[in-house]
Amino acid sequence: MKAFLERCWYGDCRYRFPLLLLSQFFFLLLTLRRLAYRAGLLKTRRLPVPVIVVGNLSVGGSGKTPLTLRIAQWLTELGYHPGIISRGYGGHARAPMLVRADSDPAMVGDEPLLLARRAACPVWIGRKRAEAGRQLLAAHPGVDVLVTDDGLQHYALARDMEIVVVDGVRGFGNGRLLPAGPLREPLGRLATVDAAVVNGGDPDDFILLPPSFAMRLRGATFRNLLDPARTAVAADFAGREIHALAGIGHPQRFFEHLAQLGVLAIPLAFPDHHVYTASDLPGGTLLMTEKDAVKCADFASPDAWFLAVDAELEPGLKTLIDHTLKVCHGSKTA
Repeated sequence: MKAFLERCWYGDCRYRFPLLLLSQFFFLLLTLRRLAYRAGLLKTRRLPVPVIVVGNLSVGGSGKTPLTLRIAQWLTELGYHPGIISRGYGGHARAPMLVRADSDPAMVGDEPLLLARRAACPVWIGRKRAEAGRQLLAAHPGVDVLVTDDGLQHYALARDMEIVVVDGVRGFGNGRLLPAGPLREPLGRLATVDAAVVNGGDPDDFILLPPSFAMRLRGATFRNLLDPARTAVAADFAGREIHALAGIGHPQRFFEHLAQLGVLAIPLAFPDHHVYTASDLPGGTLLMTEKDAVKCADFASPDAWFLAVDAELEPGLKTLIDHTLKVCHGSKTA
């Protein structure tokens, strides 16, 4: 079903009319929900510290998690003590909980576990993000700003800054709402966010009303799943038959990254947040994303490797974040 819908979103679709009817119904539900929040029928909870939401308008991965990590790093450099909250999508946990570096990905989700391993700050998950944020602050009283990975449409949590991430390759598809298109909200929502970040593309190629910034995902060092202290570079895999595995929102992005590094691999694409078993992993040399690696380490072979990537952005976004926090909550000193 997902493959069928994506063909409609990013290509031709013979079933456009019935999907458009469903999109109209979806638009009605969105409108009623927004009105309910504005009227106070649905409650928005404000936490005692600033909240920065990193989200997107489209279904599927766009680079929110690497951007969240970069923002947390920037906040530390600016003298803040950040915390990260996430829904924990793909995990079984229902109540808010702390995510540790050794947490079970089946319980907390793959992206929160990746965040917990990479971020130098506490990470909590919860389907009710406001409650997850409240418990994070209670457990870590030194935290003075929260970054939420995803949650642009989670209006139950008040926010001080919204940053929308745009897939620089796929953009907004056909520009239609679900299920006729990939959009969770109409494109007009862009006019209300504080910043837009285009991952892997040029902001000038899009009609973006807020300040916009280009982002690139950089990474050239592979780490062994069984022994992350072991590293390798693309040249180390020369002459081997290599499989590349990706279960992310846009697997082709990973395969193209490998090709740019000079790695010729047989691609294996899985759905986003796929729950892997040992039978999913082919023998021989296997390369995968860091997000996939957190779910495969328990049954990976000694020749399985993951590529860690980092977000590189224009410094203007860091300046904008600093300015926004100072305007809303006063100057911050380290």
